[in-house]
Amino acid sequence: MKNFDVVIVGAGAAGLFCAGVAGQQGLSVLLIDHSDKVAEKIRISGGGRCNFTNLDTGPANFLSDNPRFCRSALSGYTPRDFLALMQRHQIPFHEKHKGQLFCDRSAEDIIQMLLAECDAGGVTRWHSCHIKNIAFLGSRPLDTCLSSYEISTDHGIVQSRAIVIATGGLSIPKIGATDFGYRIAKQFNLPVITPRPALVPLTFDADAWAPFAQLSGLSLPVQIETGSKKTHIAFNEDLLFTHRGLSGPGVLQISSFWQEGTPIRLNLAPQQNIAEQLNQAKATSRKLIANELASVVPSRLADTWVAQGAALGHNWQRPVNEASDKALTVLAERLSRWEITPTGTEGYKKAEVTAGGVDTKALSSQTMESRQPGLYFIGEVVDVTGWLGGYNFQWAWASGFACAKGLAAALKPVGTPV
Repeated sequence: MKNFDVVIVGAGAAGLFCAGVAGQQGLSVLLIDHSDKVAEKIRISGGGRCNFTNLDTGPANFLSDNPRFCRSALSGYTPRDFLALMQRHQIPFHEKHKGQLFCDRSAEDIIQMLLAECDAGGVTRWHSCHIKNIAFLGSRPLDTCLSSYEISTDHGIVQSRAIVIATGGLSIPKIGATDFGYRIAKQFNLPVITPRPALVPLTFDADAWAPFAQLSGLSLPVQIETGSKKTHIAFNEDLLFTHRGLSGPGVLQISSFWQEGTPIRLNLAPQQNIAEQLNQAKATSRKLIANELASVVPSRLADTWVAQGAALGHNWQRPVNEASDKALTVLAERLSRWEITPTGTEGYKKAEVTAGGVDTKALSSQTMESRQPGLYFIGEVVDVTGWLGGYNFQWAWASGFACAKGLAAALKPVGTPV
C-alpha cells in the first residue's frame, strides 16, 4: 500500500495546477484521472488555442448562490500571476478583446506547462485509473503523518492525509465528464446546488422557430437581457441563429442566468435608432421596407422579419413610403425589443460549463477545504461559474492555488516553512 500527503482526483485545469503547486510546496502528491488523456477541456477550448484567463477578472464575473465566496481565491491568485507563469515557460499569447487571452500557438502549450509544473513538484500521476471507493479513516492531528483516507482504485489501494476533488461538472460528456464529484460530496453529507448546463445554446418550440430556422448560420451583434429588477442582467455580444434556436457569445452568456419559463429580450440593432431611421426613410425613399432595414440588420434577417408582419396585422412587404406610422413603429419596437421564451437548452453535450455544484457554504473560501476534515473541492465542481471569456479557467487556477497553499499549511508539521 502506498501513502501520500494528498490525492487529487481529476487531471483537468484545476487538478493539474493544484498538483503542481502542492508538489512544489514539498507535499507528496498523487494525481488520478479516469481518462487516458489529461486536460481535454483545455485542449478543445478557445478553438484549440485556450482562452486561459481574462485580464478583467473580478467577483462580478461569477455566478454562485454565495457570490462573495470567490473573492478570497481570486485575490490570492490573479491573471497577472498566471501570466508570469506563462512567461517563465516562454509561452506566447495574445489578447483578443474584452481582456480575453489566448495562446498564440495551441492549447497544448498550457497542458505541457502544467505537466512540467507537476514534474517539478515530483507529482505521481495515474491515468486511466478508476476509483472504486473512498473511505474516511478518521481525523488525525495535523502535525502527524497518519493517513485520514483510504482510496481503493484499479491500480491498487492508497492512503492519504487529504483528498482534493477536481473532477469538474457534467458538461461535454464525450470527453469524460461524470458526476463523481457530486457523489463524493453527498457521500460525506455535503450539500450540492442542483447542477445545470451553463454557457449553452438555447432552443425554442419547433413550430414557433420555423420562420427563423432558415437564418441558421447568421451572426450579428445584439444586446441580450433576461430577468427583472434584482435579477436583470444584459450583455452586448454577438448572436448566432441555429436550426433549433440561438447560440453565439451573447446567448451563451445569458444562458447561465436564464430561468426556465422566462423570456429573453433582444435588441437586434443596439447601435441604431431604428424608428428614427424608418421615419426618415418614409419621407425620402420609395424602397421596400426590407431594403431599408438591410442597412440596419443583415438582409436575410430583414427579409424574414418583414414577412412576419401579416401575423401582427401589418403589411411590411411594401415600399416604406406607403407604410403607416403605426406599422413602422411596431416594426421598430419588435426589432429593438424582441421578446421570446426558450423552451430549453442544448444540454450538457453543448454546454461549456456546469452551473451549480458543491455548495460553497460547506467550504472554506481561503483553502477550499470542506467541513469534512481533509476533503477539498476546487474548480468547476464547486458552485462558482464564470462568464464566457476565460473566467472559468481563472477560477480553476485561483481555487487550485488556494487549495494547494491550504494543504501545505495544514499538512506540514508546525514550524516548517510554507
